[in-house]
Amino acid sequence: MIKISNTLTRKKETFVPLINGHVSMYVCGPTVYDFFHIGNARTFITFDMVRKYLEFSGYKVTYVMNITDVDDKIIERANKEGISTKEVAEKYTEEFFRDVEALKIKKATFYPKATEHIEEMLELVQALEQKGIAYNSDGDVFFDISKDKNYGKLSGKKLENLQASERSEQGDKKNNFDFALWKSAKEGEPFWESPWGNGRPGWHLECSVMSSKYLGETFDIHGGGIDLTFPHHENEIAQSECSTGKPFVKYWMHAEFLNINDEKMSKSLGNFFTAREVLKKYPAEAIRMLFLQKHYKSPINYEVVFIEEAKNSVEKITNAYRRGLERAGVLKGGEFAYRNRIEDFKIGMDDDFNTAIGISIVFNSAKEINLLLEKDFLSEEDLDELNGELRFLEAADSILGILLPKSETGDKFNALMSVVLKLRSSLRDKKDWESSDLLRKELENIGIRINDTSQGTKWDLK
Repeated sequence: MIKISNTLTRKKETFVPLINGHVSMYVCGPTVYDFFHIGNARTFITFDMVRKYLEFSGYKVTYVMNITDVDDKIIERANKEGISTKEVAEKYTEEFFRDVEALKIKKATFYPKATEHIEEMLELVQALEQKGIAYNSDGDVFFDISKDKNYGKLSGKKLENLQASERSEQGDKKNNFDFALWKSAKEGEPFWESPWGNGRPGWHLECSVMSSKYLGETFDIHGGGIDLTFPHHENEIAQSECSTGKPFVKYWMHAEFLNINDEKMSKSLGNFFTAREVLKKYPAEAIRMLFLQKHYKSPINYEVVFIEEAKNSVEKITNAYRRGLERAGVLKGGEFAYRNRIEDFKIGMDDDFNTAIGISIVFNSAKEINLLLEKDFLSEEDLDELNGELRFLEAADSILGILLPKSETGDKFNALMSVVLKLRSSLRDKKDWESSDLLRKELENIGIRINDTSQGTKWDLK
């Protein structure tokens, strides 16, 4: 059975969905004012993997990711570029979808936008106001955290210990840490009519409203980056549970930080990279490998050397898979080998989606394929085992997304290697051993291993 490290209980718990066979899942999405950064990409890829593994395990998953299309940063960008906030949001929403597709992330079931759910947000604020939990201060409506005895249960923070830097909002409030549900309109900003005057919703409000609309007042999994635990997710719980009187989410999951060269990613430090920038240099499979080769709750350090290693890894695994397919011919059978690999894979993945173990099983499978391909002759038993390993790699890739696609470049590389091997064969025929060995050594220096067999010369990536 799948176990999940639940941030709320601080325990690893057996996953039991509210509805048998169905998973309701919400993940905080982008604020669409710019291209999302590589740290966001880790979160999106992590929960793409979680969703795909749940589906692989037989669950039907309703997956919701919000689009924040009204926010201070969007307004700032619009003013800077001299265009409307709607134009900014529409532009970067489109770019968001381009990048998630490039990263091999499966589309969510729903992508609700904040501006399309204003009425539902107003209803939630009014409900809290009627209960005496929200109050109006000159058109700004705040959540009174003193009325929520459970406030801090997700993050473990206590109000008396909070530092000034952790204050989520400023303004005329009863308590410094009361947070805005509704913000009064300021000149030049978009606004909507409300019982408290023109204004716009607070950031935390949208996730409570849209998750409950598409998944119900209580749902299974809420995910996001570790930085959202407080105040964002803490405030979601407060406003949702005080409104409905019901538990908001059963399992809270948080992906750890991505650091750049051992430092927190920051524009001021000049180490800020967008996913778009990284995708121009490296394939999506290498990015996914970099993130998934570690458990999602482990911090990751982004360095060129690490993503280069990830790129080399996906090339080796893909090469073993492609060469195995060529040797196997028609992919069939292999039940025993497949079952053994998939059972080992599931043991790791069932333990809080431990992709570090899952990918180690993938490496073992690729290694076994290469060992089989070194044989001059494959028996029926060998072919059966090869087919099982290939089937396993395909199954694992449906979750991890680390096999490189067949491409024109790859085809040309294979064709080039065919020419190189013919040249080396010609040198050997002429007994020009010195040139033949030199060619072999040069290929090995760039990571291409040559094997002379009774069936001819074979090659693979070291």
